[in-house]
Amino acid sequence: MKQVVILSICLLLCSPFAFSQKESKDVRAGNKLYKEDKFTDAEVFYRKGLGKNDQSFEATFNLGNALYKQQKYKDAVEQFAKAATLETNKNKIASAYHNIGNSMFQAKEYSKSIEAYKMALKQNPKDDETRYNLALAQKQLKQQQHQQQKNEDKKEQQQQNQDKKEQEKMSKENAQQLLDAFLQDEKEVQKKLKEKQQQPSKKPPVEKDW
Repeated sequence: MKQVVILSICLLLCSPFAFSQKESKDVRAGNKLYKEDKFTDAEVFYRKGLGKNDQSFEATFNLGNALYKQQKYKDAVEQFAKAATLETNKNKIASAYHNIGNSMFQAKEYSKSIEAYKMALKQNPKDDETRYNLALAQKQLKQQQHQQQKNEDKKEQQQQNQDKKEQEKMSKENAQQLLDAFLQDEKEVQKKLKEKQQQPSKKPPVEKDW
């Protein structure tokens, strides 16, 4: 049994109540709270269950779902990954990887999400819900890569424009410096010429004709 989780995109999350054969008292209490959307309280009871039996697939898996509901996706992945190692049942392992895929999807790590969905399908090739989520993740990855490329192109164009403006600014500054230097030299030349013109001319003495 799986349930639909309404988010920005609908993902099919494996229900925490799909595996109820070995539920402890604490896990059952957690499930009750989970159904009431009290995910933080449910987490407490799932952890209590794990405190008594840290090898419980049900407590580990359900804790992952409670964390997922609280948008603690990294923590949820850790629990689902652990749950996958506690079972040999292929359907249970597939469900754990399915929910790892969902967690990575919500974290926008689409490549890792795709890997997890593929792992789930290896365990349960007939799972159409996992196949649907896989296709969704692949589509999101393409869009993400396209957007990243656009952002990189935009950043590169902005850098090129900035470099061009700086070069133009430097060219203008160099031109102004050259002009200022020329004007200064011209000013010095005119000053010296003026000073020379103001000096009395020294003419040789005129010899008297005796």
